[in-house]
Amino acid sequence: MKIRATLKQIAKELDVSVSTVSKALNDSPEISEQTKTRIKEYAKLKNYKPNVIGLNLKNRKTKTIGVIIPNILDSFFAKVFSGIEKVADAKGYNVIMCISNESLEKEVRIIDMLSNGTIDGFILSISEEAQKLKEYNHLKEVINEGTPIVMFDRIVDEVVCDKVIVDDYDSALNATQHLINTGCKNIALFSSVDNLSVGKLRAEGYLQALKNNNIIINPSLIIRTDSESDLKNKIETVFDTNKIDGIFAVVENDSVAALRISQKKGYKVPEEVSIIGFADGILASRRLSPSLSTLSQYGVEIGEAAAKLMIDRLELKKENLPYETVIIKTELRERESTRRK
Repeated sequence: MKIRATLKQIAKELDVSVSTVSKALNDSPEISEQTKTRIKEYAKLKNYKPNVIGLNLKNRKTKTIGVIIPNILDSFFAKVFSGIEKVADAKGYNVIMCISNESLEKEVRIIDMLSNGTIDGFILSISEEAQKLKEYNHLKEVINEGTPIVMFDRIVDEVVCDKVIVDDYDSALNATQHLINTGCKNIALFSSVDNLSVGKLRAEGYLQALKNNNIIINPSLIIRTDSESDLKNKIETVFDTNKIDGIFAVVENDSVAALRISQKKGYKVPEEVSIIGFADGILASRRLSPSLSTLSQYGVEIGEAAAKLMIDRLELKKENLPYETVIIKTELRERESTRRK
């Protein structure tokens, strides 16, 4: 089957803008006859078929938002999507969800596929690979072409757009402070997502809490990696070589691993070691024995805020509208894995 070209591909091959290609194919008087002929002949050669939804992009909206999430199996992202869909539906917008599976290549492919007039804007959380490689040109290009982006959870300063975040730094600082307030002095940090922005911010919050309380930072109590399996392998070494009385885990799976290995090593939870972790879905945390104390993220609220930012930007139609960062607070839910004050 012959592959059909897109407006972006034609524009790139002919070294013109997407807008020029669109206008030429629609016989706009703004484009010279020579340029029209050149573009039309090339489009025909490449089997281009116009996207009905994308015609007359300036004056016509699709009322559709593209959502890109890194992992469909993560209940946090599922909750965020439900929040997005709830607000979009109430405002008369449709939602197309795609999954990057933490792949930069797939993230680029999805954006290229949908930014040809299929959607009015993107709501997304950046893939792990994009953050690891610090590759964001595909996002900057979409914004420069006039398609708005709202980032949530995983964000980068290099891309200027609307953003919705959890107060990762402050949450980690407060959680670590809670452990200190309940008598913990030798507090370990376990992170399997140090390659992600959220992982780095949460680690910084932990370190600041220790500094605020004049607790000497012990590198042997800190594991910062980008692999769950690598973290699990290193946790046992931390227990074998240190006396731990508190653990701050950066994500839910890290806190589950910390609990299980603590028990395996003979520690009583919370009498001898207290554990707090960020929770994406909180289901696993509640069902464990003892149940885990968590910093609960409000995924639905994050999704709702992201959708509102996007729709406001699409409907206000104001040029140079300042970008906004919305911060969603977490909540410390004390369960059985932490001592009471």
